[in-house]
Amino acid sequence: MSRRRVSNLLALAVLSCLSEKPMHPYEISSTLRSRGKEHSIKLNYGALYSVVAALEKHGLIEHQETVREGRRPERTVYAITEEGVAEFQDWLAELLSSPVREYTSLEAALSLFAGLPPEEVVRLLGERVTRLKMEIGAADASLRVAEEQGVPEVFVVETQYRRALLQAELTFTSELTERIGSEKLGGTTLWRRLHELQRQGVQIHEVFADPTRYLGEEASTVTALLNNNSS
Repeated sequence: MSRRRVSNLLALAVLSCLSEKPMHPYEISSTLRSRGKEHSIKLNYGALYSVVAALEKHGLIEHQETVREGRRPERTVYAITEEGVAEFQDWLAELLSSPVREYTSLEAALSLFAGLPPEEVVRLLGERVTRLKMEIGAADASLRVAEEQGVPEVFVVETQYRRALLQAELTFTSELTERIGSEKLGGTTLWRRLHELQRQGVQIHEVFADPTRYLGEEASTVTALLNNNSS
């Protein structure tokens, strides 16, 4: 079975809801939000309708009935098909068992952060550390409330996972910030010097063309970098 027909993870959440009982899109959205799933899966009402339409097009869900409650507009109730149940179970099994390379915004930023001066990166990462601590606090509060309300742990595993990721990111970011600030991160001296030269009006390509003139002892580092990139 080819799952690439519908790859949006919101579709997986829709199939999960409909595997419980037939629902209309508004009820699906309310159910997901009431369970806090918007913290784990990007959820907006417009995208939900597009996902529902795609699932119906591929025969994974089907129109069951149209209902009207009071003066509210008519709502279409959808039910999951047998093919949809198989798709949901197969897709979920694959996600649980097979690691996938994720391209995160933080990793992208870290790969390019030398485009800013070290002191600015230290300041910005410091802001990130503060926000990460706040997010960890919010996750801890959510877990405490769930425990107090007797919510079985199996229903908050995604929050535990998110907290673990936040803690790992906090540890890494805090250590990286300290290493840059203290110039213990290899190459920080060169990085700082390049930005000093740019402020003096020297272009990076000029430095790379004649590293000895501009960098002195650090010239060998640039030469090695250029040789590595050309190999």
